[in-house]
Amino acid sequence: MKLSVVIPVYNEIATIKEILNRVQSVPQDKEIIVVDDGSTDGTTEWLREIAEENVTVLFHPENRGKGAALRTGFERVTGEIVIIQDADLEYDPREYDRLIEPILDGRADVVYGSRFMGGPHRVLLFWHYVGNKFLTLLSNMFTNLNLTDMETCYKVFRAHLLKKIVIRSNRFGFEPEITAKLAKLKCRIYEVPISYSGRDYDEGKKITWRDGLAALFHVIRFRFFD
Repeated sequence: MKLSVVIPVYNEIATIKEILNRVQSVPQDKEIIVVDDGSTDGTTEWLREIAEENVTVLFHPENRGKGAALRTGFERVTGEIVIIQDADLEYDPREYDRLIEPILDGRADVVYGSRFMGGPHRVLLFWHYVGNKFLTLLSNMFTNLNLTDMETCYKVFRAHLLKKIVIRSNRFGFEPEITAKLAKLKCRIYEVPISYSGRDYDEGKKITWRDGLAALFHVIRFRFFD
């Protein structure tokens, strides 16, 4: 099966070249779709200069958020399996084989890569961890799932499922929204442990407590409404 890797990018000039190198190094039949979400730090200019046959680069003229960038990327996928890859270096593309295995062997429709199932991870912020666990718990209460990491970047889908889902969220509300809608479709969801090389805010981490509060709203919103 062909793998479509969708990479939303916003102000990642320090890491974008390296993450593309790592994704390209994965020995998998794949396409790479990068969506620059109105970067202002030189990322846009660098992406305009690359001319790689196996990299499709799309541009938003202004910053609209991760959810909006993913919507744009999903519209262009041609593979049978779609994986989301952040443009920082927190998640390791060498784990793609592990992530897609439950789909390839017919067990799963969707796979989440969990940072909390025992994989190696950088020790970072306690309250950020608590926020992640709380949002996952709340999401599970409304979806009746038993995920350990709803907010993970690594989400892998059978591509035909994304054609059934309309994504409304523009920012990080994408995570609870897609989870709620997959639950409504009664998809077979698996989790696999992944490594996590998290960064702190001095290193460019973008999600804030405001996004956490918004996620609370989105968990409830997408349980009862579209």
